[in-house]
Amino acid sequence: FPAAVEDTTAAYRAVLDSGTPASHVAFAGDSAGGGLVVATMLSARDAGLPMPAAGYGLSPWLDIACEGQSFTELAAVDPLMTAEGALGCQAAYLQGGDAHHPLASPLQADFAGLPPLMLQVGATEMFLDDSIRAARKAALAGVHVELQIWPDMPHVWQLWPSFIPEAVTALESGGDFLRKRMTPASR
Repeated sequence: FPAAVEDTTAAYRAVLDSGTPASHVAFAGDSAGGGLVVATMLSARDAGLPMPAAGYGLSPWLDIACEGQSFTELAAVDPLMTAEGALGCQAAYLQGGDAHHPLASPLQADFAGLPPLMLQVGATEMFLDDSIRAARKAALAGVHVELQIWPDMPHVWQLWPSFIPEAVTALESGGDFLRKRMTPASR
């Protein structure tokens, strides 16, 4: 940290500099990548770049400080993520940096001016509160946000469409969300 945010912001700037309109771009990511989606939008906004058409977070980790109630309440229930594993990832990423920095924990940021956002989260995952709190924060800032809480789904269940039928439905929903907001590229 903050190399990942700097890299994704630089990549987005390069896409824009190549002539691709922001309305043709959306950001999507799962878990820590879902947090990076929001952090990159914040970084781009603060740099004065045009906003992408939308952001899509799949089980996003938006509070790297791990302060959501679900982080402790669901630690024994989440089949894919452990508190020990999350805290290990946190330490490796931050390398002593501030877990409350808005680009590390986007929940610490002002969401005003962000593009439409879809957040999908499983009801049994430790990062459930990250999405609930982010959706509320986005809505209060005037950002269009769609929050989907999927019953009995583990962290990043969307990655297994061959095994989990709900993954297909979730990905289709995310794709529909993005298609409705992005301007199609000319052919």
